[in-house]
Amino acid sequence: MKFKFWGTRGSIPTPGPNTVKYGGNTTCIEVGTSGGDLLILDAGTGIHALAQTLPTNQPLTVHIFITHTHWDHIQGLPFFLPIFAAHNEIHIYGGQDPTTGQKIDRALTVQLQHSYFPISEAQLKADIYYHTLVAEQPVAIGSARITPLLLNHPVLNFGYRIDDDDGSSLFFTGDYEPLSHRYQPGDFEYRQAQDAIEATHRNILRVIDKIDALIIDSSYTDAEYRQRKGWGHGTYRCALSLAEQAGAGKLFFTHHEPTRTDRQLDEIYQAILNGRRPSELEIYLAREGEEHRLR
Repeated sequence: MKFKFWGTRGSIPTPGPNTVKYGGNTTCIEVGTSGGDLLILDAGTGIHALAQTLPTNQPLTVHIFITHTHWDHIQGLPFFLPIFAAHNEIHIYGGQDPTTGQKIDRALTVQLQHSYFPISEAQLKADIYYHTLVAEQPVAIGSARITPLLLNHPVLNFGYRIDDDDGSSLFFTGDYEPLSHRYQPGDFEYRQAQDAIEATHRNILRVIDKIDALIIDSSYTDAEYRQRKGWGHGTYRCALSLAEQAGAGKLFFTHHEPTRTDRQLDEIYQAILNGRRPSELEIYLAREGEEHRLR
């Protein structure tokens, strides 16, 4: 299995001279399985450039897995060129929001309303199929098995584990903030809340155990997080801890904070490397345009 980053930025696209190295497009990851199937994790603005690399002289079958429906993870869908070509087959996967009851089909339907986009959904020529996923119930696509895992974020959010028949595996969190609670030791509610947090963490570790590659939301430094707790994003320290606990082979920090420059990312990365003990875990900053092969 191989994967390529087409968008690594969080919240809003940030094109310009200060984001050339790591990229300014929002979240999108292309995954190629050993069986030749095309999987795409999230449809941020990076999916537009991905689409331009796909063949146009033959029918395509594409499987797009949406972690959640915040704008930076879906805003590239209307600009994914294969949806405009007849005979292409586009499958879009995601969860059902427990608050609204709405399913993943709204991710495209809402954006193609007349007020927001000049082309209506009825004018799309590709065959588009929507699939509602249930947490921890895997789906099989060719040589791959994809397992959604519910993760903490201010809207329904799935992380995805992909296992390939070639023995390789990866897990992508989408946006993810480790659970915490507002109670203090001694509060009546503290122990029950802490037990729930620890049980959730154990379940995450079970799902991502011995993953070859962990791609994780690492938006903030510890100092930044103190001012942004509850915003739905994680820290470099928490990402590193999770990767080590899971026995991951490679760790990719992604969802780069939109105000972060290439120089600042380099400085953070170097500080992380300088502060680590020797380990077999390989650490990377996700970089737009980079491709990695597992196994």
